[in-house]
Amino acid sequence: MKIGLEVHVALPTRSKLFCSCSTEGAEPNSSICPICMGFPGSKPMLNKGAVEAAMGIANALHCPINKRISFVRKVYFYPDLPKSYQITQMEGAVGSKGHLAIGEKRIRIRRVQIEEDPAQIIRDGALTLIDFNRSGTPLVEIVTEPDISSEEEMRSFISGLRSMLYYLGVDINKEIKADVNISLAETRVEVKNVTGIKNMIETLRFEIERQTELIKNNEEIARETRGYNEKSRSTQTLREKESDEEYGYVFEPDLTAFDIAGLEFNEPVYANEVAIELAKGTDVSPRTVSEIIMLDKDSLRQIERLRNRHSLRSIIHGIERYKKYGSMGSVPDKVLDNIVLLIEEGKEVSKEVIADLESGKTVKVEYSQLSDAQLGELINRYLEENPKLVREYAKQPKTINLIIENIARGNGLHPKEVARKLVPIIGRFAEGK
Repeated sequence: MKIGLEVHVALPTRSKLFCSCSTEGAEPNSSICPICMGFPGSKPMLNKGAVEAAMGIANALHCPINKRISFVRKVYFYPDLPKSYQITQMEGAVGSKGHLAIGEKRIRIRRVQIEEDPAQIIRDGALTLIDFNRSGTPLVEIVTEPDISSEEEMRSFISGLRSMLYYLGVDINKEIKADVNISLAETRVEVKNVTGIKNMIETLRFEIERQTELIKNNEEIARETRGYNEKSRSTQTLREKESDEEYGYVFEPDLTAFDIAGLEFNEPVYANEVAIELAKGTDVSPRTVSEIIMLDKDSLRQIERLRNRHSLRSIIHGIERYKKYGSMGSVPDKVLDNIVLLIEEGKEVSKEVIADLESGKTVKVEYSQLSDAQLGELINRYLEENPKLVREYAKQPKTINLIIENIARGNGLHPKEVARKLVPIIGRFAEGK
């Protein structure tokens, strides 16, 4: 099975790709001009910000960036395309021959190109309405090689791509749209304009089942373009698949070749790689860290701010508690500092505690008092009931921090008191004495 994607992402610019009309939401057909409406005689003007944003994406996908870019006309006839052609790129794309890593595997990127979005078609009963506000919105199209070979790989690729785009400043709240190309045999089937990872997965599942059935029955798989129906979670034939020749690509004469060497762009952040580095030498898995920071710059900032003063597990637990009970969007530094201290002191951080911290109140911590004999008995019992943690401690001594945290929190004890008594006892357990 081979799966390739053509992913379309709206670039974070205030104006359209070839004119000064706003890309922000407005009343239908109000953010338009002769250029984005394709009136005869109108001349496109390239948006520098869109080029710089596309360069940042190409760089993040490890594509060598071309020094010069150019544009072509992709000719086809559809109501959402007033010029009867779309301005896009081919050989003169921003970048090509890159990759995005998902675990140990690399999904190759054929090219990263800039193009304009068509208008929006709205079905209203028997009426077909067109809103040209979207016409000319700057897009980047990311074309992969057919390297994806499973549902899980597709999910990982889109998740990694979304995180990368998020840290580059792209608005990922606008659902990612993709053309999904699937081939179980020799023939490639394209499903156009699938929005969101959930629908992409449903598209893949349906096409695998449909094409498998055709192969079993010795029926031919048509080379075609299909559409995804979200209600029935199925795909339907739209038309025969067009060839590049049918699109009649021609050089865009109203736009010269542009020299883009020297333009500036944002540097990428790869959340999965950052998570591996942050988790190194701790008792927290990279996956746990990745889930926290994948689409959350503020949580990454908080972890980096506190990592040299507190355990990573306590910081993450503090962030999670605030996300559950806090009333502000991002956790304030001082509030998180106090939450993490309470966690490391073995106290449960409730909704009421967080409300007090947000209002500036001091939360007093009181600890249970045990004699040395009682504490020793408690620790011995915990270690006997958790032999797996003892074995992990023998291999990775930093596991002791998790054990201290578990015993202290579960019994309302001060972590320092637990640590004082635990160290000699766990040493004997680890040696099997």
